[in-house]
Amino acid sequence: MIITLTPNPSLDRTIELSGPLGRGEVQRAKGGTAEPGGKGVNIVRALSASGIESLAVLPGDADDAVVLALAAHGIPHVAMPIGAALRSNVALTEPDGTTTKVNEPGPELDPAQQQDLVELTLAKANGASWLVLAGSLPQGVPADFYARITTELRSRYGAGSPRVAIDSSGAPLAASLAAQPDLLKPNAEELAELTGIGSEAELEADPAMAAAAAQALVDGGVGAVLATLGAKGAVLVTPEGSWFASGPTIIAKSTVGAGDSSLAGYLLSTLAGATGPARLQQAVAHGAAAASLPGSIVPALDQTNPDAVTVTAFASAKEN
Repeated sequence: MIITLTPNPSLDRTIELSGPLGRGEVQRAKGGTAEPGGKGVNIVRALSASGIESLAVLPGDADDAVVLALAAHGIPHVAMPIGAALRSNVALTEPDGTTTKVNEPGPELDPAQQQDLVELTLAKANGASWLVLAGSLPQGVPADFYARITTELRSRYGAGSPRVAIDSSGAPLAASLAAQPDLLKPNAEELAELTGIGSEAELEADPAMAAAAAQALVDGGVGAVLATLGAKGAVLVTPEGSWFASGPTIIAKSTVGAGDSSLAGYLLSTLAGATGPARLQQAVAHGAAAASLPGSIVPALDQTNPDAVTVTAFASAKEN
């Protein structure tokens, strides 16, 4: 069982444009979709599509559009009522796959609601293999929220605690380092901000530099780092080694949820007992498949092609 917490879920509306986005212009949409979203929700959608037992934990009233959409899609979830509407996000996708996103801030959670959400998450995580803490934080929630949950989880369940994966950005991601999660999934921009090594463009262009940045996090106590590098692929650094995977050439339709799908691919292959290189291979295959689908649609395992992903090992320090 994989549990995800999405403290700031959304209804993700994707609008497909027939041409390049024109700022200040009136444009007609080619099509559009609306899906329940947020990083943890997307991960559960992808895992469920592949037959992996999972559960999305989130705030939200029973009649909220996001919660109703989850029920309509048959996505396993448990929602904690908060008496306020969840946010909507809008993504504008151009024919070449370029995506412009506008994300609303979401409702504010007071301290009592925050504690209730923590307790609900910890209760559902009992006996799970992984707990994924994912996405931005709602208004009013302190930056160390994910670190706090990780610490309380391990204190409560000890050696039986689920492994913790964190996929966030900015201050919540930086604060999570103190709790030494088992897996961190930054993109190139987030990896550069966390480590001070290179820039987003430099890390995407130089996987070896990205691996060095990820290694710094592992040396600092993070269990493993899966760093996605956009269309270039991804790197994985663990105590056992480091690898780079380049994805297949695809026609990108939308990058919405591609990183979430990559993490889902990594997790499902981990449950299957795959090696580090094979986990990375499946992660990149999942991300590529997601980018080739329209809107915020996530792929099932049988829609991915890991054989088209090339994995290369970096030389270890002992070999240099």
